[in-house]
Amino acid sequence: MRLGLPLALTFAALSISCGAAFDGHTYHGDGFTFRVPPAPNEWRPIDVSHASVAYRDPGSDGIVMVNGRCDRDGEDVPLSALTAHLFMRFSDRETQKEEVIPFDGREAMRTEAFAKLDGVPRRFLVWVMKKDRCVYDLIYFAAPEHFDQGSERFDTWARGFDALPRDVSP
Repeated sequence: MRLGLPLALTFAALSISCGAAFDGHTYHGDGFTFRVPPAPNEWRPIDVSHASVAYRDPGSDGIVMVNGRCDRDGEDVPLSALTAHLFMRFSDRETQKEEVIPFDGREAMRTEAFAKLDGVPRRFLVWVMKKDRCVYDLIYFAAPEHFDQGSERFDTWARGFDALPRDVSP
């Protein structure tokens, strides 16, 4: 995990979320609440600044992060632009697969990508969804040679994400 946590901190800084409470299933954040399925037994919770929920997957030496933010770009910014924003600080970005698919009663962009940070290669699996003027990012990344060991488990887990209704009155 030599560059896993520093990379997580850099990635998390791009998806700002204010701290709140997480009981292992439900996260209550700054104006939003979401539920996730139980984390696989292998995943270990970690603290990552500006990430709502984060885990380390020792089997793949990967990092899992979930972030939310509301009332900033949840209405008029396309999913493709929101996804591209997550990779702004990375070099040698290469999208391997990108698709818009149903997710939590909405559409989400699911992206598989390769990118480097300070010359260190990583593979990413990212879900980006907008709901009730909020944007949610679910991110998994690992070294390319270990990515496949955790990506399917993350994908299955991410599909259980549920953004709970929020009061969207002005």
